[in-house]
Amino acid sequence: MSSDTSAARPGERDRRGRGEILLVDDPLFEQHRPLAYHPERPERLKAARDAVARSPYAFRRLDARAATDGELVRVHDAAYVEALDGLRGERGYLDPDTYFAEKSVEAARLAAGGLVAMVDAMIDGADRRGVALLRPPGHHARPAQAMGFCLINSVAVAAAHARARGLSRVAVVDFDVHHGNGTQEIFWRDPNVLYVSTHQYPFYPGTGARHERGEGDGRGFTVNVPLTAGGGDGTYRGAFERVILPVLESYAPEAILVSAGFDAALHDPLAEMTVGADAFGWMSRALALQADRSAGGRMALVLEGGYDLVSLESGLERAIAGMMGVDFSYVERDVDAPDLDAAAAAARATWAAIP
Repeated sequence: MSSDTSAARPGERDRRGRGEILLVDDPLFEQHRPLAYHPERPERLKAARDAVARSPYAFRRLDARAATDGELVRVHDAAYVEALDGLRGERGYLDPDTYFAEKSVEAARLAAGGLVAMVDAMIDGADRRGVALLRPPGHHARPAQAMGFCLINSVAVAAAHARARGLSRVAVVDFDVHHGNGTQEIFWRDPNVLYVSTHQYPFYPGTGARHERGEGDGRGFTVNVPLTAGGGDGTYRGAFERVILPVLESYAPEAILVSAGFDAALHDPLAEMTVGADAFGWMSRALALQADRSAGGRMALVLEGGYDLVSLESGLERAIAGMMGVDFSYVERDVDAPDLDAAAAAARATWAAIP
């Protein structure tokens, strides 16, 4: 795929042919409904669908199917999967933040299985870009615990499946404003899945410090870029340019799965960052360029957080455009960011020690 975007100017969409975008969505995702008002609500799915509808690109919808037990237990404990299945048809809370409704377990299984189907399509077919409009989200789900609105860690299930399909190096890049503690924990000792995260810190869930870098063979393959509240477009561009993109270039992933949360946006009610929509486009384009270099173009945007509906729609629309080559290089650079200096030094030191 060519990275030439000379015909695309700020605010314009690139309408040139770049192949179809694989799309995972399903009406069942709407049936994950809270008992009362909750920020993780079905209206988020409508906002995400509106972003897809506003995009000028061709989408190829994939039939989602439920993840199998075998696919789930690559990353979740079998007892936890069995306990989740026991909640089918019921309503309640697994913790003060995480609800489940009558169809929530089915929706979570379908979300994970749909993303597995997308990975298969990217490996077996000609279309190498994807957008997954999944509910419930997943990156806080731990091996044996639901957490932070999440029941099943769909990105982790898909990354493990990509490995099972023969890919040697898979990268999960998480720009949700909350640290993906579940994904980090699942791949903590695994050098074949690189987990990279930008997130507000200190903040929920309390993990994601710079010194959290993995253990054993996985030492160095967890890279955290904790950011102080208030960071905006320049901070995130700096995080990518100083830390994330150099690490990805060294790692040379064969697929990039993006935990795409849009709750770092200025108006999001659950966080304190100030990112604009175009910055999500810039980050997505930067990741797409790396996917073209090392992964045969394989890259998927997987919906995680984002609780202001306008910001979610505009951020996802720009992220799709960036993934498809629209140039957002006019997004500002950071000027003074000591957080990033420390994170970059930590990443360089860790990677220098990896054989």
